[in-house]
Amino acid sequence: MPRFVARAYDLMLLLDPAAPEERRDAAISEVESLIGSVLIASYDWGQRRLAYEIDHRPEADYRLYQFEGDNALLERLNQRLRILDGVLRFRIIRLKPGQTTPPPPEHQAPRRREEREPQDTRVAARAAADAAPTE
Repeated sequence: MPRFVARAYDLMLLLDPAAPEERRDAAISEVESLIGSVLIASYDWGQRRLAYEIDHRPEADYRLYQFEGDNALLERLNQRLRILDGVLRFRIIRLKPGQTTPPPPEHQAPRRREEREPQDTRVAARAAADAAPTE
């Protein structure tokens, strides 16, 4: 008879900051209730800028959950998080034994669009640098 083997996992949850607060709170409470008593730790990393836009949103609210669970719990989480309103993305990663908690990202103020370098000048500068010198 197979024995229950609980493994440790990280769940990185990206919530839509434009969603109503009650929808985000409902998503957070549902995740925490699904994980239940096997929750090891939870971290609120706050609103962060995304590396690329998701559904035309440049930022997301980051939450990290560490928990122990089995395949049935992972399937329930995957099923619910796919259809839950307010969730932009999620990722569940199995932790190696003895792996430490990832440090929270360094605090950075989101830059305004005007303060960033325009995309076309970076591309033009890169193309000029890559071009072979002509003689």
